[in-house]
Amino acid sequence: MGKRTRRNHLPACKAKVALAAVWGDRTLAELAEQFDVHPNQIQDWKQKLIAQADLVVEAGTAHVADQEQLQQKLHAKIGQLTMEKDFLARALGPDR
Repeated sequence: MGKRTRRNHLPACKAKVALAAVWGDRTLAELAEQFDVHPNQIQDWKQKLIAQADLVVEAGTAHVADQEQLQQKLHAKIGQLTMEKDFLARALGPDR
C-alpha cells in the first residue's frame, strides 16, 4: 500500500466534521470512517472550533450592530428626502 497524498479540506468540510464531533452522538472512529479523515485530525478541528466559538458569536453581534447603524442612517435619509419633497411640492404649487 502506497503512501497517501496530502489532502486539503475546505473550511466548510472541516466545520461539518468538527460540529459532528462536538455533538458527540458518534465516536471519533465512526466519524473518521464516515468522513475519511484521521481521528487525530477530527480532534484538532474540534478543539479549534470550541476555542474560536466566541469569535463566531462576536462577529454575529458586530454584524447586527452594523446593520442597526445602517438602518438609522437610512431612516434619517428618508426623513430628509421626505422634507425636501414636501418643501418642493409647496414651492412649486399644487399643479405639479
